[in-house]
Amino acid sequence: MKLTTQVAVIGGGVVGCSVLYHLTKLGWTDVMLLERSELTSGSTWHAAGGFHTLNGDTNMAALQGYTIRLYKELEEITGMSCGLHHVGGVTLADNQDRFDMLLAERAKHRFMGLETEIVGPDEIKKIAPITNTDGIIGALYDPLDGHLDPSGTTHAYAKAARMGGATIETHCMVRETIQRTDGTWDVVTDKGTIHAEHIVNAGGLWAREVGAMAGVYFPLHPMEHQYLVTDSIPQIEAIIDAGGEHPHVMDPAGESYLRQEGRGLCIGFYEQPCKPWAVDGTPWEFGHELLPDDYDKITDSIEFAYKRFPVLAEAGVKSVIHGPFTFAPDGNPLVGPVPGMRNYWSACGVMAGFSQGGGVGLTLAQWMIEGEPERDVFAMDIARFGDWIGPGYTRPKVIENYQKRFSVAYPNEELPAARPNRTTPMYDIFSDLGAVWGQQYGLEVANYFAQGDDPGYETPSFRRSDAFEATGREVRAVRNGVGINEVHNFGKYRITGPGARDWLDRIMAGRIPKPGRLSLTPMLSPKGKLIGDFTVSCLAETEFQLTASYGSQAFHMRWFLQHQHDGVTIENISDRLNGFQIAGPKAATVLATCTRTNISNLTFLDVRRMTIGMTDCTVQRVSYTGDLGYEIYCDPMAQRQLWWTLWQAGQPHDMVPFGMRAMMSLRLDKFFGSWMSEFSPDYSAAETGLDRFIAFTKNTNFIGRSAAELERTEGTARKLVSFEVDADDADVNAYEPIWLDDKVVGFCTSGGYSHYVEKSTAMGFLPSDRVRDGLEVEIEILGQMRKARVISTPLFDADGERMRG
Repeated sequence: MKLTTQVAVIGGGVVGCSVLYHLTKLGWTDVMLLERSELTSGSTWHAAGGFHTLNGDTNMAALQGYTIRLYKELEEITGMSCGLHHVGGVTLADNQDRFDMLLAERAKHRFMGLETEIVGPDEIKKIAPITNTDGIIGALYDPLDGHLDPSGTTHAYAKAARMGGATIETHCMVRETIQRTDGTWDVVTDKGTIHAEHIVNAGGLWAREVGAMAGVYFPLHPMEHQYLVTDSIPQIEAIIDAGGEHPHVMDPAGESYLRQEGRGLCIGFYEQPCKPWAVDGTPWEFGHELLPDDYDKITDSIEFAYKRFPVLAEAGVKSVIHGPFTFAPDGNPLVGPVPGMRNYWSACGVMAGFSQGGGVGLTLAQWMIEGEPERDVFAMDIARFGDWIGPGYTRPKVIENYQKRFSVAYPNEELPAARPNRTTPMYDIFSDLGAVWGQQYGLEVANYFAQGDDPGYETPSFRRSDAFEATGREVRAVRNGVGINEVHNFGKYRITGPGARDWLDRIMAGRIPKPGRLSLTPMLSPKGKLIGDFTVSCLAETEFQLTASYGSQAFHMRWFLQHQHDGVTIENISDRLNGFQIAGPKAATVLATCTRTNISNLTFLDVRRMTIGMTDCTVQRVSYTGDLGYEIYCDPMAQRQLWWTLWQAGQPHDMVPFGMRAMMSLRLDKFFGSWMSEFSPDYSAAETGLDRFIAFTKNTNFIGRSAAELERTEGTARKLVSFEVDADDADVNAYEPIWLDDKVVGFCTSGGYSHYVEKSTAMGFLPSDRVRDGLEVEIEILGQMRKARVISTPLFDADGERMRG
């Protein structure tokens, strides 16, 4: 066994073998995989082997499409069979909400180039003849759906990796991982110690235990999962004899997936009375065993399946496969560089390994070798979870995700498990005022404030929800008077030291302000992609405060620390600094009554320290509402006192609290983009209009400068624009296709209803050469074509007089 390597991949399942193969494919050959038993030991060997492209996140769906297309390539490279069966599949909808979800997914697929289609009950019977379509409205048909041989596919990855120069050591148990001072690793095994530059944790069922060797907690938990294989079924035999194969059928109402297996059927369930497995850790000796059969927990699911697929009721059970699979709290993989660690990478939590394993391997290899993946993969970035997460949170969220595996995923749904978890000092005060809560990054965030007959719970919907009226009331209150909300859901960072300004000039593309001022700036990757949009406030020549997305804290801190240099101290103070935003035409009047500081000369983009009531604060003249407004930051210990000061001063002016639903409506009035909607690593500054904040004249080679300069010279193929939409009862959410001249030419990034002008609005990308004010297009919303027009003048305060005045 060789004792040095550039990369040591720990875990020989389908994901570990995919990572190993893709590292060689992209040019790294000094790589090795360590497996404590045989390849496929763990979840891989007992997987059902199904694959599909359906995923609520478009980039995840694209990576699943890549994975599926890769299998033929693997067969050609290795000469081995993956046991591919491209039989197609249908996902059934038995109610309007399920059908709306499929319509929304089909719309996304249009601009992704995926050839799916909506089919009715009669077509379903032709595609999947054993299906009882009573009560079925329709289905989504995907010709790429299919299944394969899990063992054969894993060994094909492994052979392709070996052909590329990789080494695989089986029966090699990792005992310890010890980091050296230079950031490299000693991987201690029962065959000797390997010195590796990088470690990849692809431990699958044992990823938690592998992570613990390095002092890292991975938010994962295994769940018991069961599927049945039947004896021969005459109807299936008839299809085979006719030269066909029955397609996959996913039945969300029955929490089941079904496919042909031999001359019978395989059906699996995501049952409600599910069971977590190995709560206190996965036994090292577990491997090729199965769990005891447990029919009790799937009794209801089987009864439902008999009604949906009547042939099952007459079929005998040939075998029962009951084994554990590992899930993250939201069901997506955990991939990428582990925050706070050097040269330690994650490739675990991939519960749909044969749909996602190839995409995971490609993404991680690009990240390691090229410095960044080709697309936005935040949906599976391990940095989407912070260091606040622990087993007590992970387990109930994993159970919830398992139970909702086939549930409708609504754009406005707030899932209840493990909540409330993290709250601010305002939680009880806002609750008493009628707050209806959502959550971001584990933190409770007020979505709106219920008054009178307003619902205390927002019913999930693809259409305008029952929070519509409450949201409109809050929007009008801000625009006509003054509103207040918390600034707790901003990520906040303190940058200090003699090198702080120089460091910020290098890591941020925009202008770094002088003391007492703030600026808005994009943060770019080396390839010029957006990895943040920040407010930079200069509190003193060597002290700065940054604000950005609260949910991207670990993502941004990882980037900061990767690029830190001497003379700079970087602190995440997101939960050590809180306060409020007040906004609206009466905001200045309210603030003036609360402080002895003269605020008449506090101009737009000023930042100043002052005492408000009894509380020492930092006040910034800026507001994401696009209105006259102030962000007021304080010590959380003083936040309640600050609240009462502002609230009492605001009562003569009819101050109201407002939530995130209103905030998202208000920002659309000004065409303000939102992080991970308009601004994400999928887009560049020039495409989104953030290039207007890039300081091309500054004498600093900031990260991403060359790519930004090139776009400045050559232009971009697409541009972000705003639309007024002739909507009905459903507004744009995200990724709806934009049609022009009977072709899909773009897609929406976000949208909603402007309660200020009482119009439906959206933002999205169009080809640059087609963009003009008033251009008429159509946007497909829930299967219906809606007329829309490009608008270039903001709907509120078009000249910025109120915001800046």
